[in-house]
Amino acid sequence: MEPSVSSPGSSMPVSRSSSGSFDASSVGFRDLEDASRSMAGASDAGPSFSLGERYNPGGSYKINGSYEVAGSGSGGGGGGGGGGRMVRGLVIKAACLIGGAFLLRKLTKSTTRWDHARKVAQSLSGEKFSTEQAARDPTTYFNLRLLTCPATVLADGARVMYFEQAFWRTPERPYRQRFYSIKPCPKEMKCDVEVGSYAVRDIEEYKNFCDRSKDERPQPDEVLKDMAEHLNTVYLSVCERGRRCLYEGSTPPGGFPNSWNGASRCTSELTIYKNGEVHCWDRAYDDEGNQVWGVRQGPYEFKTATSPRITTEI
Repeated sequence: MEPSVSSPGSSMPVSRSSSGSFDASSVGFRDLEDASRSMAGASDAGPSFSLGERYNPGGSYKINGSYEVAGSGSGGGGGGGGGGRMVRGLVIKAACLIGGAFLLRKLTKSTTRWDHARKVAQSLSGEKFSTEQAARDPTTYFNLRLLTCPATVLADGARVMYFEQAFWRTPERPYRQRFYSIKPCPKEMKCDVEVGSYAVRDIEEYKNFCDRSKDERPQPDEVLKDMAEHLNTVYLSVCERGRRCLYEGSTPPGGFPNSWNGASRCTSELTIYKNGEVHCWDRAYDDEGNQVWGVRQGPYEFKTATSPRITTEI
């Protein structure tokens, strides 16, 4: 996520460096209790009345438990039918309340911090291109290809992803390669997921890692050894409800140390959208605060490939 390549129309060089930038407990209990009592009356020897009826001592009990008023003849069964309808209505209402309670519980089930980390890893995985953005503004943005896939899992549960970036015409020759460590933010921090960027110790050995079959890649234990120096970390938070994005965040205000091309520090901004887009903006500054590399106009916009070729199982 660090497309620090300069604008196509600028003189800044392309980076090849290793620097980087729902509770159901209180719902419907009175209704459930009334329904239970009504059903008990229907199965016992007690009378069942329809609404508005009053007790007549000259009546008799029917086998089905309803009460027939004396002198009512065959029409007396209407009271029992009304009582049955009332019971059925209460049962249906209770069932609806219970079903709704379970549904709401499921929909409002809390998402854990590790759930967020897994979702971020899934969202970053796969093949993404800046083709549309480059077509709109070819003097500012290159047509780049991002490729990310799972590499291993650390002892603390962090997911390690391998990432590479290349020009779309030459995907076999990536100019940036990184490892991303994705895990929940520390509890004391006001964020949800942190994405740490690490240099790759042997870039030639990992070139086109995601394009290769698993038995042709460096194995998980090798990945652990090949995670080199820490470059930067982006701290992501869940986007507010109603917005297009899922997660957004950045490096701390001061960024991280960076010495490439006259820089002294670098910053990164990252936004993950619901439709699979990933927007990232990497910039570097010298000691005087002048921007020395990175796009000035705005973030790169990467969209998921229409026919992805890479396995992105997390």
